[in-house]
Amino acid sequence: MKRPHWPSRLPIDPYIALLIGTVVIAALLPARGTAAHVASGASTAAIAVLFFLYGARLSTREALDGLKHWRLHVTVLACTFLVFPLLGLAARGLVPAVLTLPLYQGLLFLTLVPSTIQSSIAFTSIARGNVPAAICAGSFSSLIGIVLTPLLAAVLLGNGGGGFSAHSLVTIVLQLLVPFVAGQVLRPWIGRFVAGHRKVLGLVDRGAILLVVYTAFSEGMVRGIWHQVSPARLGALLGVEAVLLAAMLALTWYGARALRFGRADRIAIQFAGSKKSLASGLPMASVLFGAQASLAVLPLMLFHQMQLMVCAVIAKRRSRDPEAQQEAAPVGAGLARN
Repeated sequence: MKRPHWPSRLPIDPYIALLIGTVVIAALLPARGTAAHVASGASTAAIAVLFFLYGARLSTREALDGLKHWRLHVTVLACTFLVFPLLGLAARGLVPAVLTLPLYQGLLFLTLVPSTIQSSIAFTSIARGNVPAAICAGSFSSLIGIVLTPLLAAVLLGNGGGGFSAHSLVTIVLQLLVPFVAGQVLRPWIGRFVAGHRKVLGLVDRGAILLVVYTAFSEGMVRGIWHQVSPARLGALLGVEAVLLAAMLALTWYGARALRFGRADRIAIQFAGSKKSLASGLPMASVLFGAQASLAVLPLMLFHQMQLMVCAVIAKRRSRDPEAQQEAAPVGAGLARN
C-alpha cells in the first residue's frame, strides 16, 4: 500500500505568520499610555515612508507603455474597483445574522483595496500567462487605488469608516498621497538606489507594516474591541470570504473568455483582477478607520492568505494545461513588490 504523498511545501506566506505573531504580541503586550502615543507617532511616520517607497519604486513609464493593451487593463480595473465593491455591497444582507457590522465594514473595505503587483506577476508567470500585462495591470491598480480607494471608502462606508470628514481627507492627502507623489517626483534621482537596495528596503516595508498592525491591534485591545468577535463570527467571515474569492476567480476567468481574450490574457486578468493588496490596504485602513482599524484589517489579512493558497494551486494547474506550451508569454525580468 502506497503512503499518501503530502506536499513538501504548503503555500503559507511566512509574512502572514509574522503578522499573526504581531497580533499575538499586541494581544499580550498592548501599548498603553506614553508607549501608545509613541507607537501611534511611529506608525504615522511608517505609513508615510511606505507610500514614499511605493512612489519611488513604481515605474510610471512602464505603466504608461502598457496602455496599448487598454482592453485588458480596463477589465482588471473594472473587476477591482467595480465588481468587487458590488459584491461587497451585496453582502450587506448578511448583517447581523452572519456578520457583525464592524466585520462587514472590514469586508467592504477589503473589496475597495487595489490589486497586488508581486503575487499577480508571480502566479501569472507560473501559469504561463501574459506577464507584461500583469505588471502593467498591477501598476495601474496601485496608481489609481491611491486616490480611488479612499474616495470609494468615503462614499460607501461613510461614517462607518471611523468618520470620514474634512480632517480625514487632509490626513489621507498628507499621509498617503503627498509621500507617494514625492516618491514619483524623486524617482529619476533615487530610482536606481531603490532598485539596487530592494532587499533592504523590502525589510523596511515589511517592518513598517508590522508596526502599523501592532499599533492598530494594541489600540483595539485597550479599547476592548476584540471582545466583540466570537470564534463563530470568525468562521462565518472565512466562509463569506471563500465565497467572495470563488466568485471573483470565476467571474474573471469566464468573463475574460466571454470578452474573447486569449488564454495568456485571461490568466493575467484572473490573477490581477481577483486579488487585493495587503501592503496597500493595511496602512490605508489605519488612516481611514482610526481606533476601529484592528477589526477593519482582519478580513483583509484573512483574505490575503486565502488568495495566496488558492491561487498557488490554480497557477500550478494552469501551467500543466495543453494550451500552456503553445501560448506562453515571456517572463518579465523584474518583479515589483506587492
